[in-house]
Amino acid sequence: MATQAPRTSFATRPPPAEGFPRRPAFILAAVAVLAVAAYFVFFHSTEPVPVKPAAHLPFGPEEQAYAAKIQFGNFAMSRAENFLNQEVTILSGDAVNTGDLALRGIEVTIEFQNDMQQIILRETRPLFATSAPPLEPGKSAHFDISFDHVPPSWNMQTPSVRVSGLRFAKAK
Repeated sequence: MATQAPRTSFATRPPPAEGFPRRPAFILAAVAVLAVAAYFVFFHSTEPVPVKPAAHLPFGPEEQAYAAKIQFGNFAMSRAENFLNQEVTILSGDAVNTGDLALRGIEVTIEFQNDMQQIILRETRPLFATSAPPLEPGKSAHFDISFDHVPPSWNMQTPSVRVSGLRFAKAK
């Protein structure tokens, strides 16, 4: 008696494979690729974003003549750590308006020197926030300016401070 081989039916499906289904994974991967492509097409620009240079205060002939009426004093240097545990150098001082006009803004250039009296760091900074009240004639105002990176060759002397921009308060 001959034994018969088992019959296979093409109408029945094989049992599902164990593990992660392949079709949903393929669809998910395709959607992710399309999302990344859409981001680069619509949101990613190949052109660099122009950086607007910082606007400096005016320093024409009128401002230059008035700059001699701004006196600086009571300088103090200190060091502190910022919130990133980096050491910053702080220049503190007072600005006195000895002239007869109120000032809305004062911009100064600060120069650090080395032992050979060469300028090793020059920065221009505003002394006061634009929202601060004007510096009236005969009045003084305290300022603190911090520097993140003073070169190690600094001679540890108080840097020079000079007026490099002024904004007069509008007359009432």
